[in-house]
Order: sequence, then C-alpha cells, then structure tokens
Amino acid sequence: MEMFSKIAIAFEEGGFWMWPILATQLVSLAILAERTYALYFKNKINQSEFVNGFEEAIRRGELDNVLERAKSSMAEMPVAKAIIAGAKAAKNFGGKEEIQGKMDEVLLYENSLVERRIGFLTMLGNVATLTGLLGTITGMIKSFAAVANAVPAEKAALLAAGIAEAMNATAYGLITAIPALVMYAVLQNRANHLVEDLNRSALKVFNWLSYSYEPVGFKSFRTGREGKETVKEINA
Repeated sequence: MEMFSKIAIAFEEGGFWMWPILATQLVSLAILAERTYALYFKNKINQSEFVNGFEEAIRRGELDNVLERAKSSMAEMPVAKAIIAGAKAAKNFGGKEEIQGKMDEVLLYENSLVERRIGFLTMLGNVATLTGLLGTITGMIKSFAAVANAVPAEKAALLAAGIAEAMNATAYGLITAIPALVMYAVLQNRANHLVEDLNRSALKVFNWLSYSYEPVGFKSFRTGREGKETVKEINA
C-alpha cells in the first residue's frame, strides 16, 4: 500500500501532463498484450513442417485432397490460405503466373496481419518521452514564474513544487517509453521470423505446384489421348 500511495503522490505532483502520459501508457500496454498473444501464442514458427505434408499429394496431382486438408487448418496455419489459393489456380489451369499471383495476394495480406500495430509502439514511446519533456518545461516555467512573484519566505516551497512537477513528468514519460521501445524491438524481431517462415513455406508450395503443374493439369488429357491412339492402333 505504501508503494501505491507514493505513486499517487508522485502522480499528483507531476501536474496535468501526467494524464496524457498515462493514456499513452495504457494504449501501449494494450498493444503489447494483444501483439504478444498474437505473435507468441496464436502464430507459431512451424509453417515449413506443416507444408511438408502436402508435397506428395501435390506431386501426385491430388489437388482436391490438398484443398480439403488446407481448409481444415486455415485457423491455425496462415500458410494454408496460400496453399488453397495456389491449388485452386493450378486446378483451373492458371499457369505459374496465376499461381504465383494468387499466392502472393494472400501472403501480402497475412504478412500485414503479423506486422500490424507494432509500429505504434515506437510512436507511443516517442510521444511519452516528449510529453514528459513538455511536463518538465512547463514545470520549470511555473517554478520560475512563481519564484519571481513570491515573497522570500515562499520561494523555496514554490521552487521545490515546480521542480517536483518537472522531474515526475520526466520520470513517468521515461517509465512509459522504455518498455514500449524495448518491446517494439522484441515484437518486430518475432514478426520478422514469422513472416520469413510463412514466405519460405509458401515458396515451397509454389515450387511444387509450378513444377508439377503440367502433369497435374494435363494428366487426364494426356492419358485419354494416349488411350485413344492405342485404340486406333489396335483397330488398324
């Protein structure tokens, strides 16, 4: 309880600018909590292991099986959405360009989901620092203005109050800014790893689809054509 009472006193002595810093801190904490959950618990760095299970089915041309398995894993594995887009393009005989375009479209969206809101942490950290500095300046202005117009007996108390306001605002601004900036670096590093894993995994699927596209797309056509030629030879 003593600690909370000290915080309350420091907050009261810090003046008006403690409130904007508090609002900045609450927003940064909300972003930290949401992004930490999204990047460390919701998204996992195991996309490559997941896509390896599709290689055999893609090479055999079993695109319906690929689509069914990918759709069942869309919620847990973002790369499954890219697999679905690429497999549909291959199934519709879109060619390499269409397969790549459809998969890139999904990857751009999924990458933006991973990286969203992280950049706000640097902005909030800078805002907290600058707001604390503003509180320091206003506190010093009040202090010197009060000293200039006060009687000698009150000058020490007024000067101390102004300096206390300045120092509390500065300290609170730094207390808010430092964790936000540190966690920005941590979360951005995690996001980079997730994006790299997602893109690398999707590239594997694209390679399998593009290399196997011709046999996948024209397997039935060629089989039917060869069968007709064989029948013609027999009849001849």
